[in-house]
Amino acid sequence: MPLRAFGKKTGQAIVLLLIAGSGMVAIARGMTLTFLAIRLQKDFGLGPATIGMLIGAGPLLGAAASPFAGTLSDRIGRRSVLTVALLFAGLGLVGLGLAQSVAAFAIAHIVSSVAAAVYEPVSRALMSDAAPEQLRLKVFSWRYLVINAGWAVGPMIGIAIGANSPMPFFIAGTVHFAFSAAIFLIVPAVFVGTAGANAAAQMPGFRRLLATLRDRRLIFYLGGGTLLLAVYGQWSVTLSQYLTTSLEDGVTIFAWLVTTNAAVVVLATAPARMVIERIGPMKAMVLGCLLFLGGEVGFAFATSATMLIGFMVLFTIGEVLVVPSEYVLVDRISNDGNRGAYFGAHSLCSVGNFFGPLLGGMMLGMFGGQGMFMLFAAFAAGSAVLFALGYASPPPASLDGRAAVLGSEASEGAMHRMGRPAIA
Repeated sequence: MPLRAFGKKTGQAIVLLLIAGSGMVAIARGMTLTFLAIRLQKDFGLGPATIGMLIGAGPLLGAAASPFAGTLSDRIGRRSVLTVALLFAGLGLVGLGLAQSVAAFAIAHIVSSVAAAVYEPVSRALMSDAAPEQLRLKVFSWRYLVINAGWAVGPMIGIAIGANSPMPFFIAGTVHFAFSAAIFLIVPAVFVGTAGANAAAQMPGFRRLLATLRDRRLIFYLGGGTLLLAVYGQWSVTLSQYLTTSLEDGVTIFAWLVTTNAAVVVLATAPARMVIERIGPMKAMVLGCLLFLGGEVGFAFATSATMLIGFMVLFTIGEVLVVPSEYVLVDRISNDGNRGAYFGAHSLCSVGNFFGPLLGGMMLGMFGGQGMFMLFAAFAAGSAVLFALGYASPPPASLDGRAAVLGSEASEGAMHRMGRPAIA
């Protein structure tokens, strides 16, 4: 039985809970994870390379685990998976606050990171379950806005509490525990894959994941999403390295760029949503990729702080276009029976958060800032091509050889043929 069968009020309550909870989780993680590298350096005396490997290990393991969490949520329900994931994320954060050794710190960080990686795709799938199709772009956009606002506010709260003390970690853990309890109490125990699901949705988890990856559209979206995350997922890491090593007042300029990014996200999210509604998610995705490309080329040849700030505005507008568009595109090729598997498989693109800083740092060392920014510009162009190829690809054949209709009601092309709007 689809979650929407429980009624409009229940769906609205779940959507509002997920939006508010995601914002609180972002604040909690921003007030703690922002300062992990500083704590590892000051408390444990680790060097940059070791810190990078330790912090990067958690997200990499999380990227491997999240697809299976998505398929599991299709079988046993989103509520159970989210409740457990948030509990473990909270325990991991408390563990980070209590850790007195590198080994304990590493274990707590991995637990927290893997649990957070499990939470992300399953929460997006639950949001699609709860919201009617015509509202999904709006709720994805709101969720993106509150998460960015949370990460902007969180570090300041962490500094006010005491960034190098255990208290922010304890508070962050408590936030996760409270959100877990709210999920358990408010979200119905719906087994989304038990009724009206296709044959793939009835498979065991690993086979279902493999069946999901037969969809060429998802594979292209996964490739495009990986390149996009390499461009914008950790932009602060590569840009800060360039500015602090290339410009005398690089630290000050970087602070202005971070502020500019946060301000544009807040101001441009609603207009960006209207653009996506008007032109459709695919055209908005291509437009966002072109803005990324223009921003990166601009960074490469900017000669003043004013130019850098201007190109950051361009870059950030691209960001607010591509993030909700990408979620809508993935949502449109899934259905109630396999949505967790699709969002889970798509979360593999989070490896771009690892490869972006890695490859960007290598290019910065070998070819300077221009080489690094032009690499990211090429990634943005390649992402637009991959998303276009995925959008043009047909649905996969079903188990009996017929074309499978995997969208919410029909494929995107079928919507056009039936005279229905591509974006509701």
